[in-house]
Amino acid sequence: MVAFYSTIKQLCCLQLLCKMLYISKTTLKNVQLYTACRTMRDRLPAVLRLLQDIALERNGERTVEARGLLLQIDIQFLGLLVTFCKVLGDAKCLSDMLQSSTLDLARAVDLVGALIDTFQDYRNEKYFDELWKEVEELAEKSKISVKIDRRNPRLSSKFLDSLVMSTIGQRKCDDEGFPRPLFNQVLDCLIAELKRRFSKKNCEIMQGVQSLNPKSATFLNEEPLIAFGHIFESDLDDLKHEVHQIRRLLDQRIKSDLGTPSTLLDFILFLEPYKEVLHELFRLCKIAVVSPVSTASCERSFSALKLIKSYLRTTMADARLSHIGTLSIENKSLAPPLVGAAVKAH
Repeated sequence: MVAFYSTIKQLCCLQLLCKMLYISKTTLKNVQLYTACRTMRDRLPAVLRLLQDIALERNGERTVEARGLLLQIDIQFLGLLVTFCKVLGDAKCLSDMLQSSTLDLARAVDLVGALIDTFQDYRNEKYFDELWKEVEELAEKSKISVKIDRRNPRLSSKFLDSLVMSTIGQRKCDDEGFPRPLFNQVLDCLIAELKRRFSKKNCEIMQGVQSLNPKSATFLNEEPLIAFGHIFESDLDDLKHEVHQIRRLLDQRIKSDLGTPSTLLDFILFLEPYKEVLHELFRLCKIAVVSPVSTASCERSFSALKLIKSYLRTTMADARLSHIGTLSIENKSLAPPLVGAAVKAH
């Protein structure tokens, strides 16, 4: 509990530093944490010099805040800063893939497993020693002491006439200011969160959704489809027969030089005339369309609305904003002449 409180305190310190130095015009939660940590690590000497200058000013609130931040920037802060730069840098690849507009869910599942294995490999003495060397270099560059002055724990007066043979609840720390248990605690929290978000069931859903995408290398593979159908209580025997039949239908269209589906929505439209006989497959496709696997598309929608409703369009009604937003978000699904006519009309 003490280590967790210390971590939260250091994160608050990092947030205040980012706010004071105008690394972002918004709060830390609205920027990439990895970029903020890396920027703070690279500019830490300049940050300390600026805080020292502000601490000498006579501006009450600003001076008090600067002095408080200087007291918080110690070797533990540097250790957490370097740790977050390492682990968030490794996690950035997965984050970029999950936010990509061309997301491959099957490959994302493989990347999740690789990331968990990477974090588990970090829990050893060799990697911590390498990280500690980097912390020492940053401390020397920033002129921060590597060791923390600690008060010697006093023995309670109740034990003055006693011989203490075991611990009495006092926590002993190493000479280093950034202990190994705190580093392992950060890794354990990240691993636990990855396993919680990407559990076996969630990964099977992601692989099942990807196997229904015509552009995927695993399109109509039975193994992920059967696992996907088992989660949503499909008739697995009927599903196997339906997968076999839909492959035959697609092969016939290819031999007849007819177009084949290119997206999941196109595949659903292709299945709709056969929904009575391919009931299980059509049902799984509808589930795949509405499954909220990622929030990246929602975030892109809000970004589009922010660009559409500018300061010059503050009086725009909700109905018109909704229509223009739909045209902007789904512009790839519409024919170019239709989009041009709609833009001219608005």
